Amino acid sequence: MELNQFFKKKAHAGNVAKDRLKLVLIHDRINCSPELLEMMKADLMAVISKYIEVDVDELNIQISTLVDEEYAEKVPVLSANIPIKRLKS
Repeated sequence: MELNQFFKKKAHAGNVAKDRLKLVLIHDRINCSPELLEMMKADLMAVISKYIEVDVDELNIQISTLVDEEYAEKVPVLSANIPIKRLKS
């Protein structure tokens, strides 16, 4: 969960739908299907779970775009917010 989400009220249904549509459009632009994103999420969790215990319910992995100022173009970015419960020994 991002820091700014602590201070925001719950999202309205319209904003949630808009965010989902943005995500679908980004996936289409980089040829990343929702199935592929789920497979990446599962692979990341498998690797990370070897070393740390993660709060799976709060896990947030998404693909978004970022403007590369050097080249003045939008580039896809994979971001992951992975809440850590504890390190494994």
